[in-house]
Parts: sequence; C-alpha cells; structure tokens
Amino acid sequence: MSNRKIVKTTPADEHGASIVSRRGFLKFAGASSLATAAGALASTARAANSGAPDGTPEQIHLTWGSDPTSEVTVSWSSLAPAVNPQVRISGTNHGDHAKHTVHAVQSTYTDGINGEIVFNYHARVRDLKADTVYQYEVTADNDSNASQPFAASFRTAPRGRAPFRFTSYGDLATPNTNWVLSSPQSRFAVAAVENFQPLFHLLNGDLCYANLNPMQQPEVWRDFGNNAQTSASNRPWMPCPGNHELEFNNGEQGLASYLSRYMLPDNHTRFPGRWYSFRVGSVLFISLDADDVVYQDAAAFVAGPAPLTPVASTGNPPIPAGTSLYVRGYSNGEQTRWLEKVLQHASHDSDVDWIIVQMHQDALSSSKTGNGSDKGIREAWLPLFDRYGVDLVLCGHDHDYERSYPVRGCNHNRGTDIETGRPVDTLQPKPIMSAVSAGASTFDTSHGTVHLILGGGGTSAPLDVYGVDAGTGLPQARIFTKPNRPVPSTTAGTFVRASADAVEDAIWSAQRDTGTGYGIAVFDYDPGQPGGHTTITMNYYHAPGADQTPTPEYALFETIELKKKRRG
Repeated sequence: MSNRKIVKTTPADEHGASIVSRRGFLKFAGASSLATAAGALASTARAANSGAPDGTPEQIHLTWGSDPTSEVTVSWSSLAPAVNPQVRISGTNHGDHAKHTVHAVQSTYTDGINGEIVFNYHARVRDLKADTVYQYEVTADNDSNASQPFAASFRTAPRGRAPFRFTSYGDLATPNTNWVLSSPQSRFAVAAVENFQPLFHLLNGDLCYANLNPMQQPEVWRDFGNNAQTSASNRPWMPCPGNHELEFNNGEQGLASYLSRYMLPDNHTRFPGRWYSFRVGSVLFISLDADDVVYQDAAAFVAGPAPLTPVASTGNPPIPAGTSLYVRGYSNGEQTRWLEKVLQHASHDSDVDWIIVQMHQDALSSSKTGNGSDKGIREAWLPLFDRYGVDLVLCGHDHDYERSYPVRGCNHNRGTDIETGRPVDTLQPKPIMSAVSAGASTFDTSHGTVHLILGGGGTSAPLDVYGVDAGTGLPQARIFTKPNRPVPSTTAGTFVRASADAVEDAIWSAQRDTGTGYGIAVFDYDPGQPGGHTTITMNYYHAPGADQTPTPEYALFETIELKKKRRG
C-alpha cells in the first residue's frame, strides 16, 4: 500500500522542550522528554517549598456524560487532597457567555502494592447547549497556579444527524521509557489526535501498562495522564478497560485505579464504569470490557521466582509466583445481557443508523507476535453482532493494524489444535464478499461486521508480525479456545504465559500493515440525506520508521468507506 498524504503531528518548540502557555495549554515535548508536563512539575516544586498540600490540578481529561450534546465530565488528579476543587465554565456561542462554577467530587483509592493514596476529581457539567464551544478553568483553593489556572476548551456534540469526526487507537502507554512497555512515540500519538481535531477519541484499552510496573503504578498513571492531557483536556477521550488495567489488590477485578480516574456513562448495572454506551448523531457507540469473556489470561501476573510483596502499610500479603488476575466470567453474564438489551433497543430505533463497538481484546487478529484471536469473544458477542447488525468493531491488544472483510456467521471445525494437530472448532468467522464493492474499498456493513485492530497508539510489535501458511499462502491466526493460565517454565519457581492453543486460516483478513504497528484511525461520519445512504469514511495513518526512531510524521496507509441505507 503506497503512502500518500503525510501529516506532521509535533507542535513542539524549536528546542523540543516541554512548555506551558500562559493560558495553561500544554504544548508537546520532544520525544526524549518525560511525559509529566513542565507545569505540573513546577507547581509540585512550589507546593513542596511552601509546605502546603499540593492541590494543583493535573492529568486533566474529559469524558462524555449520558448525552454528549449536553453533558461533559471534567476529571483530574492532584498530588494531595484538593480544597474546594472546581471547574469554571462559559460558552463561546449561542449567547451562553456567563461563567458557571461546578464543584467536583473526590474519588480516591490506595494503591494495593505501594500504598500510595491517589486523589482524583470529577466535575459533571450538565445543561450544556449542543454543538457549542465551551471554555473552562480547573482550580482549587490550594492550586499553586490559582492566579492563572489551567484553561482549555471543548465542543459539545451536535444534535440530530450532523457530520462529525472521531479518532481511535489503543495501547498508548507513556513516553517515559523508565517504565516497562513504554515508548517516546506515545507523545506523538497524542499529538496526532490533536492534529486531526476530532469531536472525541476512542482509547481501546491498555492505557498505560501500570500493572507491568507494580511498585510504581500511580507514577505510571501520572505520566500517562499528563501526556494524554494535551489532547484529552480539549475533547473527550472515551476508554475501555484492557488486560493491563487489571492490578493486584486494587478493588474488584483490579480496576480501582481505572474506575477512580474515569467517570463514564451509567450502564445501570452492578458494574458501573466497566461498560457503557453513548450516541452521537445516528451513531451508537458501545464500549465493552472483554476481560469478562476472553479465554486468554493476560492481566497482572507474577512470573517469579520471588513473590510480589506489597509494602507493609497496605496490610496485603505477598503474592506468590504463578499468580495471575484472571477475571473471565466476573459479571456472570450481566454484561452480555446488558449488551443484548442495548442492541435490541437500537434495532427498533429509527434514529440509529450505525452501531460501533469498542473493546480491547480481539475476535479477529492474525498477529503472530501478539495474542491473536479469542474464541471467548466469538462465542459470547459475535452472534449478537450478527443478530443486531453491528457495523464496526474497534480493538487494540495486538500492537499492529489489521482490517477484516465484513463477516457474519461462522464455519465450524476449521481450526487445528496446535499440540495434537486434530481439528478444533474455532468458530471461524465467515467473510461476506457480496458486501465488498468492486474496488474493494467500499463495504456495505448491512451484510456484515468489519473488525479493525488499532493497537499501535504508542506501542508497536516487531515488524513481520503476521503468520502465513507456507503451503497455501493464506494468512494464519492463532486462537485461544479454552481457559488459559500461566504454566511453569523451564526455570524452577518461574512461570510463563501459555500461548494460543489453536490455529485457523484467516480467510476473514483483508488488510494488514507490515511496515509499522504505530498508527491512528480517523473516521468521518456523513449522515446523508433522507431516503439515501449514510457513510463513515476511515483514513488510517501509520508512522513509518517509528519502530526504530520516534517520529511525528504519520502517512496515509489506506482509506475505506462504510456505506448503508439511512433509516430515518
């Protein structure tokens, strides 16, 4: 695939240094700089010198409320409890110029490994006007920048069928390479979102990989949050949990940090924050927690031989080698029942033309160096996607880019057990080639669901990451078909992750990027006209050379158009 359009995504100063403007907007640092913003470091130093608790806001990010046309949540953290944390907000059009103050609620947790108390804040701003730009300031009585508080702006969603843009990738990590599985490219990945100016961004799990750095989990989250702030303070970043959001001793399913940091639309179940939905225009977005259904075990894990020993203040005992945080089935089917209810309602709603699902792990991935595909998702959710006409599924997990043909239904007993060579039923997804136009770049998703792997936000797999059968030339996919736990390694007292147990021909795989895993997907929704078609155009940009040297330049890799009849 030839590279066409080149996009440069670095608004750094001429020296590549991190700087903060007078209004508090963060500008991008050079690739070798730490993720923590210079303003946050300076305010910390001032608070330390004065001896006062530091309630200076940092890691500022936005999320949609239940109705993106009228509700946004402003969230942030501080190094110490904030006194009177608040957001001051005013509109810039439709005559809504009055400044309103919204007081934040505090959400804290104590890290279950290093004992650090983390202070997070959420100000839910309601009764906003649709398609309106709002300016806001974040501050507190013990904000060391109170005279010039952090300031940014955002736009609410339009009401009804109106064009908008959103972007997506997963597996961002941090640009601070002191941490395991981080990359300087993470800074340029955040800059890429700002370059394309979407209404919002979907972050498809594995936000920062804090659980790979168990004794420094809050610090990794802080680096991630201050890096993401440069975009997430200007537009909602809507996440889903991945396997690396699961942390030992941090609440149910290990999600205490994630759930404390993000206030997300209410799912009205016993498991708030794990999954949710929202609608913009005629597009219904559904965010899922695939940790609940996948067979593979890839969460927090103690390899050994030494146990993981929390600090004494936590009161938590050592975690033995071989222990993993495996949460498959934690909702006892409640998430799947919720999903079907939401999909069923959408199927009767003439205001919904498109259904887009976001989750972390993959039902269709032929990555050889990543995880591959998971039968658990195929069993639990693909039949629902088929029944209710889900158009697009966005994932991360494998650190590369792959696109499927539209798929619907499955072929049985087409897989092979890797250990025995016997046939195994992987529920091989069936491509619907009638949904593909002659040019192979336009797809009618009323006939099948397109799956995208977008796992190259700030992390990437080695090159040549895909499997191919030497005999047939067909791409191969590895599949987890049964519960998968760590197994003893050849070194006494140590454990390793067991790999996938089956393989199949990836007849559903339509496009794979063999040049680099880093990239961003940009989606433009066109509602079309009554009685006509509606479209979503996806431009995928990758960052050639980023696997060797971080780069701000993203080149267009491919363009596809999803097209279907408009319902209303």
